[in-house]
Amino acid sequence: MIYTSYEMIRDCRANQPAGWRYLVRQYVPVVRRVLAHYGAQTVAEPVLKALGAPQSALFGSLEPVPERPFVLALRQSVLAEFEEVAPAMDLGLDQLTAALDGFTLVEKQVVWLEGMRYSPDETGEMLRMAGSTVEKIRGRAAERVRGQVDGWSSRLVAENGRALGQAAKERRGDKCVDSKTFLDVVDGRMTWQGREQVEQHVPGCWYCIDHFCRVAEVVELLRGLQPLTEAEATPFDRLLGIPEERRGGWRKWFGG
Repeated sequence: MIYTSYEMIRDCRANQPAGWRYLVRQYVPVVRRVLAHYGAQTVAEPVLKALGAPQSALFGSLEPVPERPFVLALRQSVLAEFEEVAPAMDLGLDQLTAALDGFTLVEKQVVWLEGMRYSPDETGEMLRMAGSTVEKIRGRAAERVRGQVDGWSSRLVAENGRALGQAAKERRGDKCVDSKTFLDVVDGRMTWQGREQVEQHVPGCWYCIDHFCRVAEVVELLRGLQPLTEAEATPFDRLLGIPEERRGGWRKWFGG
């Protein structure tokens, strides 16, 4: 029987050891990648401990979902554990909107991912384009942004990315697109109705652009990820108070 994120979420909400074991082995590597990318001073252990409760913000209201939507929620929960309120912005969403007038959805994603601290090559991997193309788009955007602000630097978007992200989350509306639709876009299995929704609404909505970029990020986070070995997982099991898994004699002999 294949154990999936559906069973894991169900078992974690019921405080069953099987769910927590799976969470540790499969998703501690994700937590580590998120923390490393966003420059957190903390480490995975305290973050995992904060998440590791049936009624935590992560599991308290999360219904069983496929892996990638779960990792999207996990990513948000991890960042919420160490991110403080963003400082006052030197670049606001309205200024960015004016600067990027006429840019396509993909071009806006290229700029937004700069605020999420992704290099041109990393962004190119996510959006399936050359890193050199990303650099050109960001260069055009930088010149446009320069005309909208009093003080400018080449790192203005990157340095204001966290504040811009928090501002974008406050702009969610009734027409905003769900994660499944964005995953369909990434996987190339878009329906006509979903394509129309994305083309009409998303380019003008910073909430959806941020959401779309987070979905692309999650797909990349999971690429080539290796679960923890039993030896690597043991300290996390102890941290969360997960009882040692008991195996029958024949299982011990045959590795079942």
